[in-house]
Amino acid sequence: MKPVATIILNRNLPKPTDKLYQHIKKYDGEVTDIYVVEAGSDKDKLSKYCTWHANWKEATQYGLRYNRGMNFGLSQLWKEKKFNNYEAFFLITNDTELENKKSVQKLLTIIRKNKKIGILSPCSKKWEERKIFGKNNLKFFWYIANNAYFLNKKFLEKVVNIEKNLSMNFLFDGSNFRGFGSELELIAKSYANDFGVAITKEVWCEENETYLKKHSNQIKTESYETNIKLYIDEGLKWMRKKYGFNNKWDMQNHAKTYYDNFFVNYPEFEKYKLF
Repeated sequence: MKPVATIILNRNLPKPTDKLYQHIKKYDGEVTDIYVVEAGSDKDKLSKYCTWHANWKEATQYGLRYNRGMNFGLSQLWKEKKFNNYEAFFLITNDTELENKKSVQKLLTIIRKNKKIGILSPCSKKWEERKIFGKNNLKFFWYIANNAYFLNKKFLEKVVNIEKNLSMNFLFDGSNFRGFGSELELIAKSYANDFGVAITKEVWCEENETYLKKHSNQIKTESYETNIKLYIDEGLKWMRKKYGFNNKWDMQNHAKTYYDNFFVNYPEFEKYKLF
């Protein structure tokens, strides 16, 4: 087994999924196994590299989205007794675009060098965060808006649910269907369990939003504008029900509290702290 498991999430867009698979295979095939989750895809729109197909009625009707899709993929690795063979897991959607060079290898090297990082994210050239790194190519954050997460297995061992309904709750809360605020929940869990959350400028990653904007019908989802509205509205309802928070700022402050406490306990990482 290779040290990393990469999971690509697809729904009805086999061409970009196959292209992403081939890209990772070309540049990082020596360090990662690659798995493709078909999140309710039609039978004639499966990636040729399909590993697991979520083809039950609810999945084919509504899709899985990021939370349930990644829960499904990770839980399949658990059920197949492959989960513990890996050091890290790279969770990405099929609209992820990486540079034409090694990405997974660099992320793995950073995790191995900094064993207290639980979640690592590549940086985007569109993010304002890229301007505040200074001399370091690594900074710890309490908020990351991304669908590409490189997760340390040592962190996951602290938080995964292996008791029941794994595809709903293995890592992410599947009741938050579209996922607004889920990244903050995971980040808070990471800091609460003594693992930092970082962005690196050593790896660049972009999200190609044209797939959703131009192919929403093929993906069987709402238009881009409607999807964004539902993403926020449903996420805020989930946030209030679960945490009693009425806005995302409260959720961010929740994560920020754990962030600040991390540096009290691990002052050796102070150089990576913001401001």
